Amino acid sequence: MNFANTSVVLETSIPGLEARRGKVRDIYDLGDQLLLVSTDRLSAFDWVLPTGIPDKGRVLTQIAAFWFERLGEPNHLVTTDVERMPLPAGTDRAMLAGRSTLCRKTQVVPIECIVRGYLVGSGWKEYQRDGTVCGIALPNGLVECAELDEPIFTPSTKAAEGHDENISFERMVELIGEQQAQELRRRSMDVFQRGADYAAGRGILIADTKFEWGQTDDGQLILIDEVLTPDSSRFWPADEYEPGRGQPSFDKQFIRDWLEATDWDKNSTPPALPDEIVMKTRAKYVEAFERLTGRTFG
Repeated sequence: MNFANTSVVLETSIPGLEARRGKVRDIYDLGDQLLLVSTDRLSAFDWVLPTGIPDKGRVLTQIAAFWFERLGEPNHLVTTDVERMPLPAGTDRAMLAGRSTLCRKTQVVPIECIVRGYLVGSGWKEYQRDGTVCGIALPNGLVECAELDEPIFTPSTKAAEGHDENISFERMVELIGEQQAQELRRRSMDVFQRGADYAAGRGILIADTKFEWGQTDDGQLILIDEVLTPDSSRFWPADEYEPGRGQPSFDKQFIRDWLEATDWDKNSTPPALPDEIVMKTRAKYVEAFERLTGRTFG
């Protein structure tokens, strides 16, 4: 499949509104609400790649909307229906359709609430070195991608640029206070467990995830950003799970592996992706959506 002529949305524009652009999303301020638009941009190793993944933004938006509805956790979602959004005249609603979330504004809690159910990634590297994950001692003899006896909560600070920094729960308490820290840990662990239990029944293991929370004007803590998507989580096919090695996944692992095999130094502009890698990555995102929701992506 040649993607040269496929519609890939790398950047959006709305008449009269200025976009704040993250690695993946374009954010528009609509007064007391925000419009989050998930583009098809893709980042790896802290770089935005020059090649987009067709439909990636639509998949992520619709997976998050599915979870917001299913979990029933207080959240920022107002609507994903572009026809119901208060957009300026002349806005290309077709371009925004399926990839846009109108949401409530909140005061963002400056902590990434990470929950880990398996020993992988930076946690595995730390465990090999120190026998801990974010300072939490784990049993001896665990292997890569081992399932933990119970999920662990490992917060990090939100970095404006570069990598977030893992912190202890005690440091989290220092930053935002005991009461809020305890509530966020409890609710993050609960949402993770409910999501993981549901996904396991659909053939997907959620190895870990990050949640973001915001505080409303009346002091309520609600889920914001995205929730339990392949970009904020590690999704593994349950029928291929085998501890002691890296796992196949439903995200951009194809791209990470391909980039690692090139001579790219990670300090300069990344290379363009070949069609085969783009096609495989899109297929994995779509498969994750269809497995979780039981619906055909379209």
